Amino acid sequence: MDPAPNGEEPTSWDELCNINLIPSELFLKFRKEIQGLRVGVNLEFYNAPINDFQTKLVLKPLSPERRWKFAYEPLHQDVRLLSKKIPVTKFLNLQVGVGHNFKMNATGWKWKLTTCLGGDGVSRIRNKTTLGLVPGLDFRFGWRADYVLPEATGALGTNEPLFNLNSGRLQASLDRVEAIVTHSSDRL
Repeated sequence: MDPAPNGEEPTSWDELCNINLIPSELFLKFRKEIQGLRVGVNLEFYNAPINDFQTKLVLKPLSPERRWKFAYEPLHQDVRLLSKKIPVTKFLNLQVGVGHNFKMNATGWKWKLTTCLGGDGVSRIRNKTTLGLVPGLDFRFGWRADYVLPEATGALGTNEPLFNLNSGRLQASLDRVEAIVTHSSDRL
């Protein structure tokens, strides 16, 4: 989303609008709902910036007011207890967690402020969209769009042009695709 090297506007539509539909993260999630809890196994494949694979075991309450989630990564020997995302403002969330790494015998805590808006000098929207195909099978798509809105400027009696049009830019990508298989059980 940087301007052209010579400071002028890009000339082709390919430079103005770039949409990448190759996801860098693929997740396959298996979930089982038992007595108010969701037990899950996540298989996570990462394509960029490096190829990586992770597995996670996840346990969290099903209630809408759930306040925590427990995650264990057997390959890294990490265990974490995370709070749910706590709304600080309409677009800003806080999440805190405590964890232990058995390989390094280290315990620590983390916090994270997140938003669906923002970027480095560029406007950004990040979002997740869920598509339920059949009961028990959902697809979730994580996407983002970085954009610069079109802008018209002008001046009279200065060294600036009388009329200048910046056509704006859009760079969008499909970052994550998740297939979620859920088995509900009212018995047990």
